[in-house]
Amino acid sequence: MLTHIRNLILDMDGVLWRGDTPMPGLADFFATLRRLDINFMLATNNATKTAVLYQQKFARFGVEIPPEQILTSSEATAGYLRTEYGAGTAVYTVGTEGMRDAMRAQGFVIVTPDEVADGATAAVVVVGMTPETYYKELAMGALLVGKGAKFVGTNPDPSFPSEMGPLPGAGALLAVIETATGIKPITIGKPGPIMFSEAVCRLNGSSSDTAMVGDRLTTDIAGAKAAGIQAIMVLSGISTRADVAVSDIKPDFIFEDIRALAAALKKDKLF
Repeated sequence: MLTHIRNLILDMDGVLWRGDTPMPGLADFFATLRRLDINFMLATNNATKTAVLYQQKFARFGVEIPPEQILTSSEATAGYLRTEYGAGTAVYTVGTEGMRDAMRAQGFVIVTPDEVADGATAAVVVVGMTPETYYKELAMGALLVGKGAKFVGTNPDPSFPSEMGPLPGAGALLAVIETATGIKPITIGKPGPIMFSEAVCRLNGSSSDTAMVGDRLTTDIAGAKAAGIQAIMVLSGISTRADVAVSDIKPDFIFEDIRALAAALKKDKLF
């Protein structure tokens, strides 16, 4: 049961919105959490934006969220790399400017595809979701990985939910370089433990009073189970009831969407 849960880790894509379309009931959902004094942390595998950019997106949807309550896989990846490499380390990225901003914030120097083509090297190749990648960007990343650069992915998601349906995600881009080099990446985002432990820490919570709300069995729900916290799945994103039926990964609760979850919270069905 979720009787003692006082903290929620919330996925965003497929849970709170699809692309640039907010889920119905978004503002009411957060108002419900605040009325019930339920703490929350936004934790997304999407590496395309910084916390500030997500704050601005929430504001467009009429919801005020401070940046410190938003944890992205790009920031988690940059933080992880900073524990292993010093400021000034050269990092090659396949990703958006938001991901590069997260790397620069940790003191890393970004190496470009043209610089690699001219002979530059990098200690790390980081790959995240980007809709603007091109062959040379992926090829130079594969070249560096083949020469010994550490290969890191912000997250393993093969797809992400959009208004049109699932589209290729960071995992699909990682697969290009992995196929070319035969080298598997280290991935930082969900279902790995790094983002879950950081989110629980920021919430000042524990495994006994924290639950994950997500839409994907293989990342959100699997990661929550591995982290020892309860898992709430919504059906507004990637995974379906049929997926749950044939999977060994089982959420503790399933709701159609955040409106259904908010309704249950209001009626004290969970807390």
